[in-house]
Amino acid sequence: MPKNAVTVKKRIKLMMSLFLIGVMVLVVRLAWIQFVRGGEYKKLAAEQQTRDSVISAKRGSIYDRNMKVLAQSATAERVTLNPQEIAKAKNEDKVVKALVSILGVKESSVREQIARIDRQSVVIAKQVEKSTADVLRQKGLTGIHFEEDTKRYYPYGSLAAQVIGFTGSDGQGLEGLENVLDEQLRGLDGRIVAAKDVANNEMPYKYENYIEAQDGKGVVLTIDETIQRYTEKHLQQAYEENLLGNGGAAIVMNPKTGEILAMAVVPTYDLNEPRVITDQLLIEQLDDLELEGEAYDKAYSAAVTKMWRNKAVIDSYEPGSTFKTVVAAAALEEGVASPNDVFTCSGVRHVANRDIHCWHRPGHGEETFTQGLMNSCNPFVMELGSRLGADTFRRYFKAFGLSEKTGFTIPGESAGTFHDQLGVVDLATSSFGQTFTVTPLQIISAVSAIVNGGNLMKPYIVKAYTDADGKITDTFEPERVRNVISEETSIQMRTMMEQVVSEGTGKGGYVEGFRIGGKTGTSEKLPRGNGKYIASFVGAAPAEDPEIVCLLLLDEPNAGATGGGAIAAPAVGRIIEDVLPYLGYEPQYTEENAEKISVSVPNINGLTVQEALEKLDKLGLKINPKGSGEKVNNQIPAPGTKLHKGSVVIAYTQEEEKKGTVIVPVVIGMTYENARVSLENAGIKMEIDSSGVVENLTADYIAVSQSPQAESEVAQGTEVYVKFVLRESD
Repeated sequence: MPKNAVTVKKRIKLMMSLFLIGVMVLVVRLAWIQFVRGGEYKKLAAEQQTRDSVISAKRGSIYDRNMKVLAQSATAERVTLNPQEIAKAKNEDKVVKALVSILGVKESSVREQIARIDRQSVVIAKQVEKSTADVLRQKGLTGIHFEEDTKRYYPYGSLAAQVIGFTGSDGQGLEGLENVLDEQLRGLDGRIVAAKDVANNEMPYKYENYIEAQDGKGVVLTIDETIQRYTEKHLQQAYEENLLGNGGAAIVMNPKTGEILAMAVVPTYDLNEPRVITDQLLIEQLDDLELEGEAYDKAYSAAVTKMWRNKAVIDSYEPGSTFKTVVAAAALEEGVASPNDVFTCSGVRHVANRDIHCWHRPGHGEETFTQGLMNSCNPFVMELGSRLGADTFRRYFKAFGLSEKTGFTIPGESAGTFHDQLGVVDLATSSFGQTFTVTPLQIISAVSAIVNGGNLMKPYIVKAYTDADGKITDTFEPERVRNVISEETSIQMRTMMEQVVSEGTGKGGYVEGFRIGGKTGTSEKLPRGNGKYIASFVGAAPAEDPEIVCLLLLDEPNAGATGGGAIAAPAVGRIIEDVLPYLGYEPQYTEENAEKISVSVPNINGLTVQEALEKLDKLGLKINPKGSGEKVNNQIPAPGTKLHKGSVVIAYTQEEEKKGTVIVPVVIGMTYENARVSLENAGIKMEIDSSGVVENLTADYIAVSQSPQAESEVAQGTEVYVKFVLRESD
């Protein structure tokens, strides 16, 4: 074979080999692109060929039990940028300036997003008000786009803040029910996918895939907005009067169903601005730390997080003497004691090798079962615990739901703690509510079982779900967990708890005209001897057949008094005094106290003197006209002020100087003598409210309520009724 032919043949083989290698490389490369990076390239192609817009689902509303809107979503806009369009238009500086000035975003953040030239859409701001978006839209800047979005609003601001919670900028629930019910509330976002050309314009032929958004469900709560407002009002008053170092909480429950009618926590916050502290007491506590810079920011952040915490559900505490109702009910049910049994309190009880004292160190002497509960006597209830024995005591502790979570909807519920081994000393101290912990929700559930006929009800706060139009789709019914005590025992307990309020340590919670049962509680926080207490009171009304149970606790009071009877009971009394008439219960007065009741001063402005006289006379109030005009144009005191019957209302009938009027000073928290002097110096006469203590008013007794209220403007010489109770009543 000629040499040239051999050379050609070799060249052909080499070329064929190279060709086959090239083909193999291409096949491998195509396989890599198709199977390994296929998804990525498909996504890039879709981004280049289509415009994909999100249609935000509308978050469901949250309602109170009467369908008042507590949280709702409204239409807003999402602002996005197209870095490629901005680069092509060379208008980066104009875009940045507009966004910074109108939206308040950081310049560095905007420039960082614009630099992402590989992207055609980046989000720069969410939940922008339409009016704000319109200002930006009028600039007509290339590269800025607008998409539909939603924003969460809370019409009542801080109402039930720790219950409702709030959402983040992405619309996801972050706290409270907004968080735990996020899946039901948020719905499913929709999308619009449309074809576009290289200039990002829609194609002339029709190509669009529309996926409709599914709006979230609405949530109807058992909360009653009016009862919630009353509860928050009086809890806030107690918080400020007692300078609470660690906040407070209150719950109002329907004992027959387990429905939560109100749940309040202080300090609170505005749900529309959840990261802003407005509470003055909390601000002062932060200022007292004297921190600066990063240290202050850290303390501020910790205070905000604590402010969001639902103390009524999450925090556990030693319940103190409110727990004595559980021990008393168990003793009656087991037949180890009866209401007329006689006990003896010497002020101390010797248990094993320890002397355990009564809160009233001198002792109560001989007392019946009923009087022992009225006096909140520690030796009395320790005797009941001893008669029950450790096993039976533990059985009732569990039966009343105190050893487990209630299963409540709010996240973070605590189960509390109890003794693994219940020795004689632990049994004694546990009998009066110390050395173990529970939550406020557990205690109010247990007391509700005591007064409702003996049934432990599961507390619940979600009443129903609705569709997007507000139509009820699913409802939740009361759930009985178990029967704990008999109807007979429940009736006995209701009777004795009423005497606690009418004659015992709970007198601070007494309200003229209403039958209220209750129990006080004061527990010293660990470590013992640190001077920090939790004062509490649980009240049930009407006592003969309770429709509401209210528990209120005040954590670390710093204004002098620390006893539950002195500072927590009056606050619960004020809540019940507002709530019962709202629920349709009218006060019932005896002839003896009919002239001593308080009435609310009506608005007589615009009435003739005769019309005003008739209106006031129906309420048992008198009138003192001033001036020669025909109609009343001003009045003292102002409408809504509480006065006792027989008090005088000054009616001005022409413009003239208000002579002979004074401002009522604050006397709550004062001793009898200090209160008397303070009022007399203001030109006001003090009368003692007979619903409190009326004799032997030593420095051990303090004022817990006054009528008319402090800072009211009244006529000089007006009588102010002041209620006094024992400062350290348990």
